[in-house]
Amino acid sequence: MMGNSIRIRLWSAATISILIALAIAGIGLRFLFERHVERRVVSELIVDLNELISATSFTGAGKLSVTPVFTDPRFKTPLSGHYWQVEDLASGELTRSRSLWDATIARPADPANDGSVHMEEMAGPEGTIALAVTRKITEPNGRSFRATVMEDHRTIQTSVSEYVRELAPAIVLLACVLTAAFFTQITVGLTPLEKLRRAVSDVISRRTARLDGSAPSEVQPLADEINRLLETQERALARARSRATDLAHGLKTPLQVVAADIRLLRAKGELDLADEIEKSLATIRRHIDVELARARLAPGIADKTECGVLNIAASIIGVVERTPRGRSLQFIVDVAETLTAPVDEGDLSEILGNLIENAARFAINSVRVEGSHSEGGVVIVVADDGPGIPYANRKLALSRGVQLDRKGGGNGLGLAIVSDIVEAYGGRLSLTDGQPGLTVTIFLPQLMVKSQPNPGK
Repeated sequence: MMGNSIRIRLWSAATISILIALAIAGIGLRFLFERHVERRVVSELIVDLNELISATSFTGAGKLSVTPVFTDPRFKTPLSGHYWQVEDLASGELTRSRSLWDATIARPADPANDGSVHMEEMAGPEGTIALAVTRKITEPNGRSFRATVMEDHRTIQTSVSEYVRELAPAIVLLACVLTAAFFTQITVGLTPLEKLRRAVSDVISRRTARLDGSAPSEVQPLADEINRLLETQERALARARSRATDLAHGLKTPLQVVAADIRLLRAKGELDLADEIEKSLATIRRHIDVELARARLAPGIADKTECGVLNIAASIIGVVERTPRGRSLQFIVDVAETLTAPVDEGDLSEILGNLIENAARFAINSVRVEGSHSEGGVVIVVADDGPGIPYANRKLALSRGVQLDRKGGGNGLGLAIVSDIVEAYGGRLSLTDGQPGLTVTIFLPQLMVKSQPNPGK
């Protein structure tokens, strides 16, 4: 599921972190740029203020005289955002720039008496916010005045807005680059986990016996634990197989004794009792056969080697031909001497033994065994010319203990055991109409067994 994907989680976390970080960076850059613009504006206002003070003086009659020589036309344009004002502190007389029109600059906080520049934000014309610098000057004759130069804060906001518009595409581009970089980093970082997944898949599909020991140091402990788990499982399966075999051998003698007792009961005329015991005995034998077949399907492949198909098929046919039913049949074998199947010899004997015996039971004249290489594996075909199995019953025929015929002599486990063995090797079993008869086709994929070091040792 996508919600449980480490890749998606890391990518989402990285994307969110990048967006948050760039948003904070964008806000910080905007704030720093605004501070920079304000400092630049204040610096320019101080230059204008000094020029205004130089142009201000008192006449012999004590009148305030201002003869500014500003070259900036904005001081002459009404409500342009750039203003100046000089106030006679004794009489309250005001001299203003033409840009103020009929407005006046509000009285700022009294600057220090040392003649230093005082800077503050204050109300401008038409209720705007402006940045103003003020300085109080006292002449030697005791007369003093206050000079103020002001600039509308909207000019600063305009500069900041233009800067943000130009900065936004760069931040978006940086976000895309960082997201791509994080995605690449995450992909590269998770590559060892993907390799580990493929290695585990190879173990499950029986292509390898152990995980490769060349994992990075962060992933190697996990690979070591998996290899130890595989070793533990292999030992447990080996013990289970041994116990199943021992159990089968341990029950063999008591079952033979029960079979002898059945014969004695029949000799004494106890036919009903003998039949009941024989049915129970057949059930016990079926369970034993099933568990023995399961025990043979241990998934480890360390001891699995390819075996010759022709030799095993010929050996089984030689046994079947000695039976009363086999003597009346013709066995056709079309298998190359060099053909090998990627299975254990005992498992292949179990497969061909069940299929050939089943085919011999139902065949009318002949049984055909074929084998050939196919793309990615080996195909084995066992066919007879008997009545076959209707399509509707073919799936049922692969179920354990199900007997579709009434001839007797079978236990309904043959095809089910074959199917289990083939599936354990990752193969496929199919039943098709041989016209006449039944054709059983088995595909066994080629195993690519690698000898790998065991990192856990």
